[in-house]
Amino acid sequence: MTADADSERQGTGAEGGSEHFEVFRDDWGIPHLKAGSALALARAQGHNAALDRAWQLETERHRVLGTTAAYLGAEAVDWDRFARRARLADTARRCFGRLAPETAAWVDAYVDGVNAGLAEGASRTPEFAAAGLAPGHWEPWTPLGVWLSTHILFAGFPTKLWREEVARRLGDDRATLFATDGPGTSGSNGWLLTGARTTTGAPVIAGDPHRFIEAPGVYQQIRLACPEFDVVGLAVPGVPGIAHFGHTGGVAWAITNAMADYQDLYREQLRRTADGDVEALGPDGWYAVHAHTETVEVAGGEPQSVEVVETDRGPVIIGDATGDVHGDPNTDAAPDGPVISLRYPPRVTGDLGFDVLPALLRARTVADLDAALDGWVEPVNVVLAADTTGATLHRVAGHVPVRPYGNRLRVVPAHDPAYAWREGAEPTPRTEVDAVTGTAVMANERGLAAPLGIEFAPPHRADRIRELLGAPPGGGARGLTGPPWSPADMAAVHTDTRLASSRQLLSLLAGAPDLGPDAERLRDRLLRWDRHMDADSTDATLYSRLRADVAHRLAAHPALRPVTGDADPWRSAAYPPLFRPWLAAVPRIGYALETLLTVGLLPYEERLAVVAASAEAVAATFAQGPGPSPWGEVHRVSPWQALPGATPEEVWPGLAGDHDCVLSTSSVPGITDLFARGPAARYVWDLARRADSLWVVPFGASGVPGSAHHRDQTELWASGRLAPVTTDWNLLHRTEESTTMTATTVPALRPAVHEQKVEGFGVVRLVPVDPAADAGLLHGWVTEERARFWGMADHTREQVQEIYEFVDSLPTHHAYLALRDGVPAALFQTYEPDADPVGECYDVRPGDFGIHLLIAPAEAEGAVKGYTDALLTVFIGYVFSDPAHLRVVVEPDARNEKALARMVRIGFELGPEIEKPEKTARLAFLSRAVALGLA
Repeated sequence: MTADADSERQGTGAEGGSEHFEVFRDDWGIPHLKAGSALALARAQGHNAALDRAWQLETERHRVLGTTAAYLGAEAVDWDRFARRARLADTARRCFGRLAPETAAWVDAYVDGVNAGLAEGASRTPEFAAAGLAPGHWEPWTPLGVWLSTHILFAGFPTKLWREEVARRLGDDRATLFATDGPGTSGSNGWLLTGARTTTGAPVIAGDPHRFIEAPGVYQQIRLACPEFDVVGLAVPGVPGIAHFGHTGGVAWAITNAMADYQDLYREQLRRTADGDVEALGPDGWYAVHAHTETVEVAGGEPQSVEVVETDRGPVIIGDATGDVHGDPNTDAAPDGPVISLRYPPRVTGDLGFDVLPALLRARTVADLDAALDGWVEPVNVVLAADTTGATLHRVAGHVPVRPYGNRLRVVPAHDPAYAWREGAEPTPRTEVDAVTGTAVMANERGLAAPLGIEFAPPHRADRIRELLGAPPGGGARGLTGPPWSPADMAAVHTDTRLASSRQLLSLLAGAPDLGPDAERLRDRLLRWDRHMDADSTDATLYSRLRADVAHRLAAHPALRPVTGDADPWRSAAYPPLFRPWLAAVPRIGYALETLLTVGLLPYEERLAVVAASAEAVAATFAQGPGPSPWGEVHRVSPWQALPGATPEEVWPGLAGDHDCVLSTSSVPGITDLFARGPAARYVWDLARRADSLWVVPFGASGVPGSAHHRDQTELWASGRLAPVTTDWNLLHRTEESTTMTATTVPALRPAVHEQKVEGFGVVRLVPVDPAADAGLLHGWVTEERARFWGMADHTREQVQEIYEFVDSLPTHHAYLALRDGVPAALFQTYEPDADPVGECYDVRPGDFGIHLLIAPAEAEGAVKGYTDALLTVFIGYVFSDPAHLRVVVEPDARNEKALARMVRIGFELGPEIEKPEKTARLAFLSRAVALGLA
């Protein structure tokens, strides 16, 4: 039952069983990692992420698995249900299985580093104690899951639900009436100046990704150096390499969201058979589909069952299988509400594009980068790049499936073959950098990626950046190309606050008739306003109040009441709460205000009347009381943090900008002046001298509260300044984190006592437990409720370590970690019964050999069908590889019916119950003859 060792996996370890890496930090605490190989560096990156961002990493891992509600409570249930139903973890597993072997080894090395550092990282981080959460352990595919869960909503597929409602209530011709950069979407700014436009004569790339502001931040400043490459950039904690924003020394790149549409929603018909199976209606009639039930644990609440259903289109994310379904499949999904499946490229192709990531690190030229990006999948991005030779790149990268245009626009019927995907992907557009102006700009507008999408951001940010780059760095008249810019000058573009989208509302205000005296004064004031959303501007606050009032009046207007009213309330109730932000009418109106005040939805006179009424109402508000506060006092960031019962922080008064400014601190018009989305980082990549590059993040390099670098970049970020990118190793501080990763710190590096490949499951290796190194891991396992039969539920980490130190001292007892593809999957213990208390409870035969087995946490057990049986096959193979072992003895708790049933199923014969100090156990025996017969 043994198999030859997997030579590829052996090759991922270091010669001699150790890998040294060094950690340096600059004055901002930003990690600069140096190692002797790319694999050692990947382990170092994972280890560093675990130390600096342990809580963030574990939150992301639980998001992938749909297990966040188990410690965050009921508020996290909506995400967990979606993650389970969308099959994010299973998709990540599929995609990992499709990776090139060298990429898989690289990702695996990163995961080794995470697992080696998590216990120490968690001990530094108070959130774990606050949540009562022990750090778990990462699977090789977990980084792919983190990437997938981070970007699954990037293409904004819930917008199709909104368009469905708009079309149904206002007419098909109005489906895109509210098209704009709406709730839940993410954007960015990016621009490139060729060497002809810079003070150095070499290109400069700059910009800022706009994402939800989270604490810790979604991007980590980092440097990765080994003999093959030396790259600085912004990494995503939980994902190896540097994907979106990087500078290798020879070439630099940056991305924005292309706003492409590459995910489809299908209106399904489901029914349940008399046997309880689920069927779906397809082009050829009814057919059986995959369906199973999972349980979402909820801290402080009752567990919730989730039925996971997947049709030929994809997983069902909205609605449930009911009884027999009737009706027109083009219009009615089910009597109770819509049943909708999601089709997205990685689920269909098994490819998430991770083979690109190591290629980006090794890129030396624009040509290298361009070739690598041909394999990019998700999310679909617009890319700007330049190298030290002056070459530039402006292209779209990503997988957009070939299918009818209608799929992009709305929810389409599943049973109609006309809406099926076709082979291949849409070509990715590219263009040249403008030779006249020497600039290229990307800001989510309808431009290069226009053939691939439906809705894009308004053009204001892109137009304003082009305008600024055509003017002198310090301001002044616009020229054709303008004078040269330095990297330091880029901050003036990052922080520009002109709100061009105010034009239409102010134009209507100028024409509003018959205003009262207070409203006249308000109008005169706003028409003199420079339209900059500056932090000290009270006019900016006044404009925001007017804009909000107009949004609410439009929402109440009879022309929009079919969308904003209570018609067919079951429709909105049927959509999961996770998608409600895309279905909220007032924010939709607020973001699309410029369009709604321009197009012919309302006659011109009615638009004037709405604006006039709002001017009167806002003027009256301030007529008797104090005037408006400065914009910075009401426009504050409200970052998100994953903690049980956490309320968003409200910090940093004095921030400028708004959603259509280049400084895109995005409030929600009509709802709040606070913002939760904005620049999640800023960067400037200098191709003349990398050391003159600049960067900043909203918080700091460390995700550990109390650290000196937890919040030290906040003031820089809020004021629009940037920190230098330090590249001289002599200016860095070598830290005590520099270490040698050995078999002690990384179980995958330890020599195995047994190794076996199980088809369809992976390579399982048994390595000895190291009590000190593994105490955190084992403590997390044995103290779970599911492990209550193990008898250590109330033990501390130190007590667990002491127990396994004692076991390690006995020649008759041994403890092993079972590693599945390098990741801890189970605790396996062996003992000689005549040297154990159990030997006093039955007549021990010569050749008896006892075993104990504890499977890793529940999410691992559900990873593969037959998970435990596959492990048992390996364990029994190991036991009987010694011809002296004639019979396996197990003693599960007599109440553990699941374990007893499994034993019987694989051939164990049940024996008597026995009384032990810690439990009543049931003996079971498996003879060598039966085991070998099964083999």
